[in-house]
Amino acid sequence: MKGFHLMRSLAAISLGAVLMVGCSSGGNTTAPAAGESGSGQAAYGQEIQAKIGVVGFLSGSGAAYGEAQKAGLELALGELNEANKGKLKIELKFEDSAGEKEGAINAVNKLINQDNVVAIIGPTLSGEMFAAGPVANEAETPIFGISNTSEGINDIGEYVFRNSLPESIAIPTAMKAAVEKNGLKKVALIHASNDDFSVNGYKVMKATAEKLGLEITGEATFANGDVDFSAQLTKLKQTNPDALLVSALYKEGSMVVKKARELGFTGTILGGNGFNNPKVFEIAGSAAEGLIVATPFSPEKKDDKVQAFVKAFEAKYNKKPDQFAAQAYDSLYIMSQSLLAAGKADREELRGQLAQLKDFTGVSGKLSFDEKRNPIGDAVVVVAKEGKFVPFE
Repeated sequence: MKGFHLMRSLAAISLGAVLMVGCSSGGNTTAPAAGESGSGQAAYGQEIQAKIGVVGFLSGSGAAYGEAQKAGLELALGELNEANKGKLKIELKFEDSAGEKEGAINAVNKLINQDNVVAIIGPTLSGEMFAAGPVANEAETPIFGISNTSEGINDIGEYVFRNSLPESIAIPTAMKAAVEKNGLKKVALIHASNDDFSVNGYKVMKATAEKLGLEITGEATFANGDVDFSAQLTKLKQTNPDALLVSALYKEGSMVVKKARELGFTGTILGGNGFNNPKVFEIAGSAAEGLIVATPFSPEKKDDKVQAFVKAFEAKYNKKPDQFAAQAYDSLYIMSQSLLAAGKADREELRGQLAQLKDFTGVSGKLSFDEKRNPIGDAVVVVAKEGKFVPFE
């Protein structure tokens, strides 16, 4: 163990001795043994008490992502604590990163060192994970990405997991489907140049276009926070592409789609994972019609588990869940399953159980982890139609 954890283990032993003297034999919580964290362990049939931290983009321009994730997690929390009563009780500790790297780092530090969580879910953006993931990894605390799709996320370290399909799987799936159905030959690309997620998506789009033998007629960039994309889109439209490929978060991406249609672009528009949020329809309006994206989750999927989730989500929040809610929901079920298998709220034991995940069937599909803890799964291609995403057929 690292020196940091030796000190923590010794502290835990001392604390454990004090608590064992003060607790009655009939209590539901037990003192953590050396090396344990996250609140408690199962002993003599006692209920495991597990604190899990959540770092989300809960305020700011991309708050709809974090809000959807929080909703999915809270729905799962209620179901799991009821189903596992007497065996496992989970407490979620939410921290708002506001989509900022520094905010994510501070949140992860607080959750690990002050709240003593057994694991962390989030943060929302890939850039945040690249900044905060190393902090959790160094502290040997499992951190679980539920919307991090950039390449290299799991290279951060062996305590980093994710159930969000990389853009390297989702984008090529959507592009191949669009090429086959719409007969695309020429494409133009536009992306946000100041966030890791959008830059990674752009690179995947460009590489896929080259692999598919498509002519790239032009490229353009913008920055998150921009509101006027007229100059870039006018120049791209003049190159006469069959399709516009957009890599961006939902706010700016939706405004790009809307402006492209206002300028008279009538070709195919294909977006990355950032478009998988209902806010796209609020911002882009009717201009979103025909937008093509790939996702691991569709609320329209004819599957009993998916439809039960959609029904429960609508009953609680009066709206349909999106991909971000679904992957968050699944993540807590994965955590619960792994904690029960571990038998106690212990970071190292939990990490070991997570690494063995295989053929977990959630609302966002069947999931296994490869040797680098990357998700193995399939993307579904969807198209915007009358204010919602439906299967692209």
